[in-house]
Amino acid sequence: MRNVHLSSLEDYKRELAKIANAHSQNCLTTTGKWNPGQIIGHLASWIEYGYEGYPTKKPTFLIRWYLRFGFRQMLKSGMRPGGRVPGTKTGTVGDDDIPFGIAYGRLTRAIERLSSGEKAVYEMPEFGPMSHEDFTELNLRHAELHLSFLQFSVPRLQPTSG
Repeated sequence: MRNVHLSSLEDYKRELAKIANAHSQNCLTTTGKWNPGQIIGHLASWIEYGYEGYPTKKPTFLIRWYLRFGFRQMLKSGMRPGGRVPGTKTGTVGDDDIPFGIAYGRLTRAIERLSSGEKAVYEMPEFGPMSHEDFTELNLRHAELHLSFLQFSVPRLQPTSG
């Protein structure tokens, strides 16, 4: 895994540009179970859900209380791999296998929407109501986790005939 730290949405945009460049040069690999399109699409979905609605239900009160209790620490120190969204088959949602270009377009549009200051209409079922700043920070931590599974490889030189 790569160490990814995003201090702002501008950092996020720069990181995505590097990822798109590596993808276009066939130099993008993953260290996890998902391909690059799934990772980028998943990140887009989680921003979009704040504006269009979440496909998950609220977890039990006890789970929500536990998650809310650790919320500030998570915003400060980041997310860890292996977390699961309660009530989902695969542990999360928005992990569809979609082409990289489509996922990239969705994510760049979602980040622009977030950058515009537009407030999320829907509460995240796990955490409840939050400020725009917290919603942004949570999406930065989420991106750090998932983008850390994307690696940049050195392009292979093609043999020349001659």
